[in-house]
Amino acid sequence: MFNEKGQVDAVSKLQTPKRDTELRQVWRHLRRNRMAMAGLIVLVIFLLIAIFAPFITQHDPIQRDFGRALDLPSEEHILGNDWLGRDNFTRILYGSRISLAIGLISVTIGMLLGVPIGALSGYYGGRFDILIQRVIDILIAFPGILLAIVVVAILGVGIENVMIAVGIASVPIYTRLVRGSVLSVKEQGYVAAAKALGIGDARIIIRHIMPNCLGPIIVQSTFQIATAILWAAGLGFLGLGAQPPDPEWGRMLSDGRQYIRTAHHLTTYPGLAILFMVLGFNLLGDGLRDALDPRSRKYK
Repeated sequence: MFNEKGQVDAVSKLQTPKRDTELRQVWRHLRRNRMAMAGLIVLVIFLLIAIFAPFITQHDPIQRDFGRALDLPSEEHILGNDWLGRDNFTRILYGSRISLAIGLISVTIGMLLGVPIGALSGYYGGRFDILIQRVIDILIAFPGILLAIVVVAILGVGIENVMIAVGIASVPIYTRLVRGSVLSVKEQGYVAAAKALGIGDARIIIRHIMPNCLGPIIVQSTFQIATAILWAAGLGFLGLGAQPPDPEWGRMLSDGRQYIRTAHHLTTYPGLAILFMVLGFNLLGDGLRDALDPRSRKYK
C-alpha cells in the first residue's frame, strides 16, 4: 500500500525527466538562436534603462523649459526637446518604465484569470466547458484593442485602467490556449495513473497537468507582452491611456504628430522605442517557441 506521499512520488516519476536537465537543454538551444539572443539583449537593455533611468540622465521628465521648446537634438539634449521644452531623451527613458509595467502587469492579469478558467474548462469538459467556450467566443468576436477600448470607456482613462483593460482583453487568448493544452495532456498515461491512485482533481491539475502546459504559456506570454505594449501605446495615442505629464510613448506620439514636419524627433524616437521593444519580445518569443518544443531541438 502506498501512502499519499508515495502515490504522488510514483506518479511524478512517470511524468517528466529531471527538470534542471530540461532547463539546461532549453537554454542551450536558445543560445544558439542568434535572433532570440538579439531580442534578449534588447530587452535587457530596456530593463536596465528602466531601472537606472535617474542615473542615465540628469533632466526631469516633466520639468518644462519654454525657452528650449521644439529645440532640435544637441549636445545637451541629444534627442531634442518637446513643445514644452522637456528633454525628449529623458522622457523616452522614463517611458520605458511605463511600457514595461503595462506589458508585465496586464499579461499577469490575463494569466491569473485566463489560465485557471482554461484549465478547469479543459479538464472537466461537458456543459461547463461549453458554457465557458461560448463566453470566450463572444469575447474573441471583438478585436483585442477594441475590447480594451470598451473596458477603458467603462472604467475611465488612466494607466491603471489601461492595465486592467489590456489584461481583460488577454483572458480569451489564455483560456483557449490552456484549454487546448489541458485537453492534450489529460489523456496522458501518468494522469490516468494519478486518477487510479485516487489523487484529487485539484492536485492532478496543479501538480501533473499544469507543469506540462507551461511551455505554451511562457511563449504566449512573451508575445502577449509585445501585444500589450502595442495596445497600450494605441490607447495612449487615442488619449485613453496615460495622461499628461506622464511620459508614455503612445501619448508622446500623439502629442508630437502636429509637429512632425518641423520637429520630427518628437515622433521618430518614441516610435523607434516602441518598435525595438516589441521586436525584442517577438524575437525572444520565436526563440522560446523553438527551444521549448522538444521536436525542434537539434543537439550536436
